[in-house]
Amino acid sequence: MKVMLRCASAAMAVAIWQAPAAAQTVDAAAAFGARETIEDIALSPNGRLIAYLSPRSGQGSHLYVAEVGSTQPRQVTSVDGERQRLAGCDWVSNSRLVCTVYAVARLEGTPVTVSRLVSIDSDGTNFRQLGERDRPEQDGVRLWGGRVLDWLPGSENEVLMEQNFIPENRVSLVARSAQGLGVVRVNTVTGNAQVVEQPRQEASGFLADGRGQVRAMIAQDVRGATGRAAQTVNIFYRQAGGSQWVQLGEYNSVAGTGPWPAAVDGQQNALYFFEQAGGKQVLSRISLDGSGRREMVLSHDHVDVDGLLRLGRAQRVVGGTFATDRRQWVYFDPELRRLAEQFGRALPNTPLISFAGASEDERTLLIWAGSDTDPGSYYVYNRDTRQLNLVLLSRPELRGVQMAPMRAITYRAADGTEIPAYLTLPPGRDGRNIPAIVMPHGGPAARDEWGFDWLVQFYASQGFAVLQPNFRGSAGYGSEWFQINGFQSWQTAIGDVADAGRWLVSQGIADPDKLAVVGWSYGGYAALQSAATQPQLFKAVVAIAPVTDLRTARDEWQRFSNSANVRDYFGNGPHLVEGSPAQRASAITAPVLMFHGGVDRNVGISQARLMRDRLRAAGKTVELVEYPTLDHQLHDSAARTEMLRRSAAFLRQAIGM
Repeated sequence: MKVMLRCASAAMAVAIWQAPAAAQTVDAAAAFGARETIEDIALSPNGRLIAYLSPRSGQGSHLYVAEVGSTQPRQVTSVDGERQRLAGCDWVSNSRLVCTVYAVARLEGTPVTVSRLVSIDSDGTNFRQLGERDRPEQDGVRLWGGRVLDWLPGSENEVLMEQNFIPENRVSLVARSAQGLGVVRVNTVTGNAQVVEQPRQEASGFLADGRGQVRAMIAQDVRGATGRAAQTVNIFYRQAGGSQWVQLGEYNSVAGTGPWPAAVDGQQNALYFFEQAGGKQVLSRISLDGSGRREMVLSHDHVDVDGLLRLGRAQRVVGGTFATDRRQWVYFDPELRRLAEQFGRALPNTPLISFAGASEDERTLLIWAGSDTDPGSYYVYNRDTRQLNLVLLSRPELRGVQMAPMRAITYRAADGTEIPAYLTLPPGRDGRNIPAIVMPHGGPAARDEWGFDWLVQFYASQGFAVLQPNFRGSAGYGSEWFQINGFQSWQTAIGDVADAGRWLVSQGIADPDKLAVVGWSYGGYAALQSAATQPQLFKAVVAIAPVTDLRTARDEWQRFSNSANVRDYFGNGPHLVEGSPAQRASAITAPVLMFHGGVDRNVGISQARLMRDRLRAAGKTVELVEYPTLDHQLHDSAARTEMLRRSAAFLRQAIGM
């Protein structure tokens, strides 16, 4: 049914395709564990078509194309998720798409990602791999298949592509000798390519200006004869039409200090970059007209500016973003600022609103809107007709399911520091003396934000209060809050996590006998380490893909070019033992349940196996659930459903619900 609504405050019409409301009685684990229905989405250059990825069974995906306003999408292609997966697709013309295809393979026993860039017509025909092709004689293994650097607006079916050049190990007049990262102009229909930026061995990235010119370069220093990446990364830029590189500055990849390039805006002839000022990350820009004029364009007194807003085929810079209690979008473009305000009034129940794409002329916009209790919806807005069409729901299986509101709070740590956090209380409960979970985030260079979280909402639906602390060591609050990092400064970070549990009890929210800790990745590490350091506080532990031994985690990267930087990140000293839950297993008294993917490229499954073995040897209660074909994100609806169902049952039994 199509409903036309008049929103006087926004002076726009809203056309909504209403799906039948979901029944209130649902399988919560299956509903919340399902992969997001819209995994990636793009608007065509003419604004009439959308392409989107949607999950199929296992780790597979379907690629669909639909006319805006149509309820009948057509399938373009599909991958099974076992041999290959789709990471994202975008339009290169109104009838052709470019996609990233990847797979997880083992290289000398180590899980690695192998990706390729491909193009395909929107009817599923004329498939072609883009970039340099592999040959038996090449001197090395190509893992990364490149990325689109510039969509070249106005140029039919052509893109600028960043790719690695690999020389051939043979004697021949036609043998390839180029080596390093370079840029080519590729015809996505024929596959023909022309080099526009010669490959450089020191280059680790380029930026183009949306007009077909490469304007910035990221160059990685190496550590002498070892060839291993150094901490220093050199940032360069150049004028339009020029060939001489000018150094902007040096970025330290371990400390996260110095300028980091974000985008070149060809229309403004400027390079936007992030840098530190007053202990916070800010957004700055430098003019590329030869004047070298620099200015800070966006900052915040209390948090880091952590994102750049870009729009259109040329990816012009339109603003910046940061998160306080909620995510904020600051638009430099006055017209987009006005539109964002109008959408906020037209969609008052979904205050998180962002521009997800635009047609080539930017008269048609793709918009996403969501909230803490709404997983989000995608709309297409026509600026000429002022019509806003709801086209897709992010998670339709949750339509009609009661959600739990998320509230920003602060609690006091043992040393008096106020720690920001988010509290979600189960629907229909008064929040007094109930089962509760402390849920530290992953990273640790990350932070939690106000918005929909499928893990939080699932546990809230099971009757748990959930507290998500942005402990010291989290990103987004400046260099002083970040400390060294969450591993070297583990005592502060884990202390804040434990204090989150104490706060829940002191406020009368949590029953002290029904307090658990649940975390994923670094959050899993924090859950285990807090249980080891405060064995009487938490009564149950769930750790998903956890780091459990810092020395082993550091050494897992020895085969990679960034291994020396990883070693610097983890550091040396007593904290490698004291900060490792696997080394303190005997101190843990709570039962432990872990989940881990067998081809996890972020945290090897050996970490969870080591923790299991140490806990068993100490006579503790522990179970490890392994998913042999899954990676760090457990990117499979059936596996996530099982994880939720088993973890909920484990928690209920462990704390006597």
